[in-house]
Amino acid sequence: MVQTIALVDDDRNILTSVSIALEAEGYEVRTYTDGDEAHRALSSRPVDLAVLDIKMPRMDGMELLQRIRQNSAMPVIFLTSKDDEIDELQGLRMGADDYIKKPFSQRLLIERIKALLRREVLNATGGKGTVEPGSVMVRGELVLDNARHSCTWKGQEIDLTVTEFLLVKALAQRPGHVKSRDQLMDAAYGEHIYVDDRTIDSHVKRLRKKFKVADADFAQIETLYGVGYKYRDA
Repeated sequence: MVQTIALVDDDRNILTSVSIALEAEGYEVRTYTDGDEAHRALSSRPVDLAVLDIKMPRMDGMELLQRIRQNSAMPVIFLTSKDDEIDELQGLRMGADDYIKKPFSQRLLIERIKALLRREVLNATGGKGTVEPGSVMVRGELVLDNARHSCTWKGQEIDLTVTEFLLVKALAQRPGHVKSRDQLMDAAYGEHIYVDDRTIDSHVKRLRKKFKVADADFAQIETLYGVGYKYRDA
């Protein structure tokens, strides 16, 4: 069954180029140039995943997400500018599943889409017959399910974006070993994609906050100033 993706952005060049890339991957793509148009269409013709720009005319991405969440739990990825950190935080709190900063790599966006859709299929089927050996990583109280991109700490689920999940996985793979920001960048975004060091730092800061909601004493992710980060030995 072909999966359907909605692209909502007022930049027609982005709509065209991303649509071509996604259709080449076998997805059906529906494009909209503003939030109001998208909301009316999605209300009657639901999709499997939506990619939303934050800043759009008539109805911005935040309001569109809020309306989507009234009736649907489908995955949503935000496209943001480098100055939208406050909007990113608000969007994640409102129920966005991940965000990607402009300008972005189409390959990165496609990989994020595939990961979220794979997670949705596994959740819908209960994961029966789909979990591969070794897909679950256990590090003391930390459990990472790579197939579902799910994370638990002391039995409590930690709601992570795909990027955050990949960062935790990279750190926890070798407890006690330091990961530089460049190594974490490669783990979360793939090789040949550069993001500012501060982006990695922001992700780690948010990770700590999320874990501390579940456990105020969480201190497994250590900072080595000028070097990088490491996951403490259990």
